[in-house]
Amino acid sequence: MDLDNTSHSAGHSPEELVPSRYALKIGEIDVMVVSDGVLPLPGAMLAHNADPAVRAAWLKDMFLPSDAFDWALNVVVVRSGSQTILVDAGLGFDPQLNLPRAGQLTKRLEAAGIDLGSVTDVVLTHMHMDHVGGLIVDGVKERLRPDLRIHVAASEIEFWESPDFSRVAMPPGFPDALRAAAKRFTKEYQNHLRTFEEKHEVAPGVVVTRTGGHTPGHSVVRVASGGDRLMFAGDAVFTVGFEHPDWYNGFEHDPAEAARVRVRLLQELAKTRSLLVATHLPFPSIGHVAVDGDAFRWVPVYWDY
Repeated sequence: MDLDNTSHSAGHSPEELVPSRYALKIGEIDVMVVSDGVLPLPGAMLAHNADPAVRAAWLKDMFLPSDAFDWALNVVVVRSGSQTILVDAGLGFDPQLNLPRAGQLTKRLEAAGIDLGSVTDVVLTHMHMDHVGGLIVDGVKERLRPDLRIHVAASEIEFWESPDFSRVAMPPGFPDALRAAAKRFTKEYQNHLRTFEEKHEVAPGVVVTRTGGHTPGHSVVRVASGGDRLMFAGDAVFTVGFEHPDWYNGFEHDPAEAARVRVRLLQELAKTRSLLVATHLPFPSIGHVAVDGDAFRWVPVYWDY
């Protein structure tokens, strides 16, 4: 599999009218961002601690509707040496939530020429259903390698044994769906789990590190080769988080800590000039971070055709 070549294929299936994968090189490591679709959510989910008028003004300035908008869902495939690593697994399918435009990962991996059976490792930034759901879709587990390794922070597994939703601000139905997805995932993949405490090298140049905040075991993945660096930040960074890093996202289980983590990571990215990819930044979500006064500025990369 050549991730660089697959991203430049001229053909698209008739139903795919927009690009859904983008490949790049980080030194000698192949990286591909794959879109799992979009997740429509209320605008208030961006910042439930912000003044509604200020939040509405930000949405207007961004040419976004005030009531709801589409959150991107991105995952990453990394090839380092003999290992093919899937970072997060998308939403999968939950008919109770009526989210038909998400859960596209399996077919988009296939369109990119990536066989599920070639994946040697999965890294989970955390266990929200839009990050593990693709692994619990009927028929997926049977297509995976029997020796598949799934890397996740030990504190994340522990948290979902009895999750605390007291500080979130989610739409109705989501806490129950999240709880059910995490429980099913843990049951089905118990024998594949490889837990770590704070940091773990998954493959040469691919390191996962626990940050906490969004969930207790939330983690980011750093990829480094030669002089190139990229961070997949999971749900630590959202579109609004550059200008307003102190705004609380509705899915954050510890919002104050999540804000501290967000600032720390954005400062690191600005200092190191590393590339950033995150789950809910608009596809392909590849860019740099610059300091802008007391906040930050998002600088998307130019697409390389």
